[in-house]
Amino acid sequence: MYHRFVAGKVRQAFAEISAGNWEAMVAGMAPKFTYRFYGDHALSGERHTHEALRRWWERCFRLLPETRFEVRDVLVAGWPWHTKVATAVTVDVGLADGTRYQNVVHQFLTMRWGKITEVRTLEDTAVLERTLDRLAAAGIEEAHAAPITDEVPAAA
Repeated sequence: MYHRFVAGKVRQAFAEISAGNWEAMVAGMAPKFTYRFYGDHALSGERHTHEALRRWWERCFRLLPETRFEVRDVLVAGWPWHTKVATAVTVDVGLADGTRYQNVVHQFLTMRWGKITEVRTLEDTAVLERTLDRLAAAGIEEAHAAPITDEVPAAA
């Protein structure tokens, strides 16, 4: 029963993000957490603060507006004090240049008492990097920006 409840909450979180409410996901993070997106591009990096995670989601939706997630699989193991979750999710985005960005995302989460303490996100980075390169070539400089981390950006 607990595993089914957690799987439902994960599916609901992706539905919220698809509806543009990524703040619900940020609110689900524990006070101390690690959010890691693998790769070497504008969306990669590691964050440990709610503020950095908010800035990251804001960038995601500037670069990939109207992102839609379709959850394929949610696997849950463990108990409330140490829960592991694995997901397979497809992502589909209509881009400003008229093309589509489609990829498969795998996330591995650790939860403790209903709060997420760790997220590791793996996506086909070659597909993502080609998309970011196209956006940068179209004049969207942020597509080649440095990853967002916990460091506060310097004033320009």
